[in-house]
Amino acid sequence: MTQAPIQSIPTTGSAQWQAKAELFDYRQAANPVRPGLTEPIPLRQWDPALHQSGPTAVVPLDLSSELGCSAPATSPGLSANFVRIEAGEGLMAAANATSLLFYVLQGSGSLKRAGTPQLDWSAGDLFVLPAGEPPLLTAEATSVLYWVHDGPLLSHLGVEASTARFEPTHYPAALLQRELDQLLADPSSARSNRLSLLLANSDLPQSRTVTHTLWAMLGVVPAGAIQPPHRHQSVALDLIIDCDPGCYTLVGTELDASGAIANPQPHRLAVRWGLHHTAGLLARPCQQQRADVPVAADSGFGPTHLLAQPRHPLFRWPAGQRLSQPAADGPPHGLSPPL
Repeated sequence: MTQAPIQSIPTTGSAQWQAKAELFDYRQAANPVRPGLTEPIPLRQWDPALHQSGPTAVVPLDLSSELGCSAPATSPGLSANFVRIEAGEGLMAAANATSLLFYVLQGSGSLKRAGTPQLDWSAGDLFVLPAGEPPLLTAEATSVLYWVHDGPLLSHLGVEASTARFEPTHYPAALLQRELDQLLADPSSARSNRLSLLLANSDLPQSRTVTHTLWAMLGVVPAGAIQPPHRHQSVALDLIIDCDPGCYTLVGTELDASGAIANPQPHRLAVRWGLHHTAGLLARPCQQQRADVPVAADSGFGPTHLLAQPRHPLFRWPAGQRLSQPAADGPPHGLSPPL
């Protein structure tokens, strides 16, 4: 058996039915992620300059040509975008999607949508919308939002979003910060390899996800701490919300004998096998996870990852300490007071 199209076996009226038929040796074709078939998703970064100036507009973070997608896509199943809205102006965030996630990077404004109460939003807020009429985003002050939706998935399936599967949900910045503060103050946090909050929706109790197709995580890596490398089995889109000088993220495809990334490259928004030296919010498409896969999403490597606030105001982490290692000295929880 070869890796080529089969020859049709003539039968009455069968030629058209067999025109697209192919057979492959399972041993050579079971994993389609390989050069010449499903190529590795390219490492890309998009700098803040994209949204720091300019008119009201949606700025797609587009890899559709590399991915072979027919419409803007940042991964096979997700489209990530910056949305810039000038003060006093508005924008319709239109997409054929079942899930729309917005994170407010700066500014303030409101959201209006038919059949949905008005939402007032400000910097640090996160909100999600199900399928429905396009929302109107209006800015009181010049605003920038990060917008992720599952439009590419629907385009691939050839379907239209028609039914809302969850209620519109708002996660205010104050709520997120309060819960993150409590997590970081927990003595057991020093024994964790990830300090993060999963954003969930009570409409989805079994998956504990922010929507039925998206997963979101708010996490932090305190100053001086190191989050060790970790594997991704799905596409990761990493957005750094804020960081101090000296913070960085490494990404590579191989680990050395010590477990460090063998071919590191710094990045801002990319698919990665990552070593994070920051903090963050991670959103991605849902799928089952294995113990060694901290994120899930499309095909390929990793999810959507918003990295934020590497320096937490409550404390300083011992320099160079890995999150899973207690401090050699200091308080039992491995954290020391601010200097």
